[in-house]
Amino acid sequence: MEKDIIKYIKEGLETIYKAEIDNLDISIEKTREGIDGDFTVVVFPLVKYSKKKPEDTARDLGVFIKQRFDDIASYNVIKGFLNFKMTQEYWVNRLKKLSQNNQVNLNKGEQKIMIEFSSPNTNKPLHLGHIRNNLLGDAVSRILKAAGNTVIKVNLINDRGIHICKSMLAWIKWGENSTPESTNQKGDKLVGEYYVLFDKKYKEQIAELVNSGLSEDEAKEKAPLMLEAREILQKWEAGDKETRRIWAMMNSWVYDGFEQTYNMLDINFDKVYYESSTYLLGKELVAKGLAKDIFTKDPDNSVWIDLTNEGLDRKILLRSDGTTVYMTQDLGTAFERFEEFNPDKMIYVVGNEQDYHFKVLKKIIDKFDSDYSSKIEHLSYGMVELPEGKMKSREGTVVDADDLIEEMILTATKISEESGKINDLSESERKQIIKTIALGALKYYIIKVDPKKQMTFNPNESIDFTGNTGPFIQYTHARICSILRKAEKMNIKFMGKISTETSLLNCEIKILSTLTEFDNVIMESANRLDPGIIANYIYNLVKEFNQFYNDYSILKETNAEILQFRLQLSHQVALTIKNGMELLGIDVPEKM
Repeated sequence: MEKDIIKYIKEGLETIYKAEIDNLDISIEKTREGIDGDFTVVVFPLVKYSKKKPEDTARDLGVFIKQRFDDIASYNVIKGFLNFKMTQEYWVNRLKKLSQNNQVNLNKGEQKIMIEFSSPNTNKPLHLGHIRNNLLGDAVSRILKAAGNTVIKVNLINDRGIHICKSMLAWIKWGENSTPESTNQKGDKLVGEYYVLFDKKYKEQIAELVNSGLSEDEAKEKAPLMLEAREILQKWEAGDKETRRIWAMMNSWVYDGFEQTYNMLDINFDKVYYESSTYLLGKELVAKGLAKDIFTKDPDNSVWIDLTNEGLDRKILLRSDGTTVYMTQDLGTAFERFEEFNPDKMIYVVGNEQDYHFKVLKKIIDKFDSDYSSKIEHLSYGMVELPEGKMKSREGTVVDADDLIEEMILTATKISEESGKINDLSESERKQIIKTIALGALKYYIIKVDPKKQMTFNPNESIDFTGNTGPFIQYTHARICSILRKAEKMNIKFMGKISTETSLLNCEIKILSTLTEFDNVIMESANRLDPGIIANYIYNLVKEFNQFYNDYSILKETNAEILQFRLQLSHQVALTIKNGMELLGIDVPEKM
């Protein structure tokens, strides 16, 4: 419809004002609440062609278009805005078209896009912060694919480095050969406990050294535990067999733990990269950069790049002992991915505390005379906190992803039992629905927030069955499915032809108008890399339907044509809810 209106506006400008127009860039909007109309044209940009006042230009165009467009029932002009009201026949035909196309695949993007998300460290389990990362990455991947792009989902596991060595050292010193089996723990949680233990013992040593007269910075550098951790890192990079054996063993425990959490969240990847491999290519690039004078070597043999003339600072690439840093690994990973997949775009889903890191990464890549830097995009998102404040991994004050999911399931179980709405289902059905509700609550609450914003996750608010929550949307879908099941039992066949003379309510047209926006919402969400746009669109659709459902009867409607229309409209709402929530990685049950 919007394309047709633009076409007729262009013809009107050329016919009425003899204007020469190549490309017409105008805005067609949904008419605001309280104004008679369905579509609104902003006329102000068109006065350069008409040389007349906006109101006069709008009236001229309104007359011209109304004479040529049978689907327009009427028009009105309010200042510089031209409002069109469509015929009821138009809206009935729109529902027919929507019913004929049940799949979401716009085929408008057609780019090859690689998206990296999750990127955990193997020194701790996935926590609430990782959940936001994973849910954003997964939802954006689904949305970009729906927008017609080829999407490659990748994970970079940070499986080496000083933080990994800290967990290893603590296990060597105090682990007493404990394993996930001997402690009956998930492997990632077991290793995470030793990371916390290292930090505790390390702080004790720092305090002792400060009391002996050292400054805090000196104490941090000279603490025996830190020196031992660095020694382990040096042994690892040198290929020491025993160090590598312990490293591989502990990492395997963590990988098993990660996989369990990914499966629970329905997260998967097309390829997994490991820092333990990509850092080697990074070291090769550092050597090439030294030969090309991109990097410089300090007297202590550390390698740096000086970006102070470009508004940044000096950045280290290799430490004086020859060990690498994150930047080294990210260089290697970036080049490996571009050479392997040649994506049109590479998106990193990483928290906003790494904004500076990616500015530096792109600057360094530029120095290698490649076009890779222009294809890199950082989806920078805000941190997620709990009502009680910020989490800290080293101090063990994070909320493990597994614990949070378990808490959500327990809460959903309690609420479901109190409501009694699924008590007549089998045990297996109840468990599956409760899991669907719990994960839907968790995912939706996080995804609905603009990624750029910092957010506070409140488990109790997320699982509420009223308001802008996943369970509220899921319940509406289940309600519509129940209506359609009842219609089938009543032998009401509702997927047949609808008369174009069916009399429609304004609220029904409003729902239909919202349904027709779905494709545009997907494209906007894809362009802005913001799944929250889809989440809030679905919520608004659900609110509109529930208001209609509360005010008007569906199954008790005695007019057969109106009943048929309302059932088809309800079916399309349910389908759009399902398709939209699927783009967010959320299931919607048919019973609740």
